[in-house]
Amino acid sequence: MSLKLEQVTKRFGETLAVNHLNLEIQEKQIFGLLGANGAGKTTTIRMILGLLSPTSGNISWNGQKITDQDSRLIGYLPEERGLYTKLSVKEQMIYLGRLRGMKKEEVLEQLDYWLERFFITDYKGKNVEDLSKGNQQKIQFIAAVLHQPKILFLDEPFSGLDPVNAELLKAAVNDLAKQGTTIVFSSHRMEHVEELCENICILQKGAPVVLGNLSEIKRSFGKKNLVINIDQELELGSISGVLKVKKTAQGYVLQVKDEAVSQHILQNIVSKGFISRFSLEEPSLNDIFIEKVGAAYE
Repeated sequence: MSLKLEQVTKRFGETLAVNHLNLEIQEKQIFGLLGANGAGKTTTIRMILGLLSPTSGNISWNGQKITDQDSRLIGYLPEERGLYTKLSVKEQMIYLGRLRGMKKEEVLEQLDYWLERFFITDYKGKNVEDLSKGNQQKIQFIAAVLHQPKILFLDEPFSGLDPVNAELLKAAVNDLAKQGTTIVFSSHRMEHVEELCENICILQKGAPVVLGNLSEIKRSFGKKNLVINIDQELELGSISGVLKVKKTAQGYVLQVKDEAVSQHILQNIVSKGFISRFSLEEPSLNDIFIEKVGAAYE
């Protein structure tokens, strides 16, 4: 089973928000949908959810058009807060669960499981407005997965979460994918995307500038990162094959043309100070994002 977008276009008057977008997202996959602000990510998600109608093109799940009857198969965590602040967590989940066709007993069973998993069992009877921003985000995540959806959309899911709670959420997302949930994940936090997603699409002006398997995209990028931790100041920008130089507290991070450049650099600096780290690494998704999106701006 797969989620497929074929030549999907969305216009708002004269503004072209999504431009003939073709995507196929396989079952049980965590797919990263990325882009700068205004690139078309949220509009794309809202069209899949049925909140917006495409100007043209087709959206299907398992070969069939997604209808209102399929809403029980879909979970959505929006970037904006969408909770009823005056209701208790328990009251809110019962209400939302019943809208999804769940019985009260099913709702409470799932709610207890997730509250325990996120270490917030004491918040069951509290109003949402009395919770911290991070705990509100965890409750909103629970609301999105309470009915055990087949497709889950996560728009900036780590908003407001500290590193400990971000790890809890990442583990939950991975477990849901292993259990068969298809997850579409949108975030500006590239390190989280790298950890979770096998395949990605970077949108710019409503069309892909990068699309495919993340490992293959990194290999084909044609550039490497060279991390040098050294206790001396160095002049590295003029060396042939060095594309970028970034100074860090420990030394430097260079973007180099290929592996041969790194060997040349090592020969040049080996006698100039104590080198505690000299590591050639694949480019980060952040590097790729900045270059591809930056090029599209130009």
